[in-house]
Amino acid sequence: MKTSLFAAAAALLVSTTASFAADLYQPEPAPIMDAPEVTVSEASGWYLRGDVGYSFNKLRGADFFQGSNANRADFASASLKDAFTVGAGVGYQVNNYLRTDLTFDYMFKSDFRGSTYGSGADFGACVGPCTSSDRSAMRAYTLMANAYVDLGTYGLFTPYVGGGVGGSYVKWDKLRNTSCADDGSSCDDTVEHGGKGSWRFAYQLMAGTTIDVSCNVKADVGYRFRQTMGGDMFGYEQNGGPGYDKGFYSHEIRAGARYVFGACEQPVAYEPPPQPIVYK
Repeated sequence: MKTSLFAAAAALLVSTTASFAADLYQPEPAPIMDAPEVTVSEASGWYLRGDVGYSFNKLRGADFFQGSNANRADFASASLKDAFTVGAGVGYQVNNYLRTDLTFDYMFKSDFRGSTYGSGADFGACVGPCTSSDRSAMRAYTLMANAYVDLGTYGLFTPYVGGGVGGSYVKWDKLRNTSCADDGSSCDDTVEHGGKGSWRFAYQLMAGTTIDVSCNVKADVGYRFRQTMGGDMFGYEQNGGPGYDKGFYSHEIRAGARYVFGACEQPVAYEPPPQPIVYK
């Protein structure tokens, strides 16, 4: 009898324990799937730019008709002074590595100094060996289409290289030339030749670095080489002219800034909803 009671009690205890354990069991929550990877879009968008610079100019030479259309002579010496430049433009950042822009630059007055040698009728009343001193100045207005390759960002700095093609309108002031005898005995009156202006083909190469100032403002410092082709320089006057320059090189140090539209907008990261705990 006692054995039967103990067996019944043991069976009841096991049944109760199993039922209580079933009530307390909670399955592990389903694993939360990894959130989809957030892809940060590449930098792109429109920008405005402005630049100032200082240009070291090198004239490739100049020539003119002396006395008749059959006698074309080079200036014995011809040089251009350095000049300041300003520029502005609008561009588009295609991606993190490529951008393009259209720029307009103005080169302030660059003085021209030249001289020629000769004697006789070609030099007016001057007799004997004579030297003509020639003075003028030019300005240039340049429109360029450019492309740049950004070479990666290192902290705040993004170095780049670029190139552009376009045209320059070169405007010459009137040329004033005065011929004097080399022995100092006499000088002719100064003769003025009307200055000419013309559009010429030009191209340029650039290198520099962009500096992040804020999310939408970038400073830009760099170097630019430009070659401008030759063209009209001055007209005919008193048995001399017209004259032509053979083009010039410009080595320019520049500094400026770009304002990028929409660059401060940040993408919103995706956050998955919390998973409920399931009880059974």
